[in-house]
Amino acid sequence: MGFIWTIVIGFVAGIIAKLLTPGRNEPSGFILTAILGIVGAFVATWLGQALGWYAPGEGAGLIGSVVGAVIVLLVWGALQRRRA
Repeated sequence: MGFIWTIVIGFVAGIIAKLLTPGRNEPSGFILTAILGIVGAFVATWLGQALGWYAPGEGAGLIGSVVGAVIVLLVWGALQRRRA
C-alpha cells in the first residue's frame, strides 16, 4: 500500500510543483508532469529515509513530496536549458 500511496501523493505533488515552479523549460504535458511528480515523491522518500526523517517503509508526506517534485522540476529545467 505504501508504494501506491507514494504514487498518488507524487501525482498530486507534481501538479502542485508545476504551479509553484515558474519557467519556460518546464515539462508541458500533463503525463510528464505527473511522472516527474511521482519521481519527486520517491526522491523525497529516499532522501528522508537516508537522513533518518522517515522510518524504513514510511513514505514522504505531501509537503515533502512537493519539495522533491520541485527539485526534480528544477533539475529538469536546468537539463533542458543546457540541452538547448
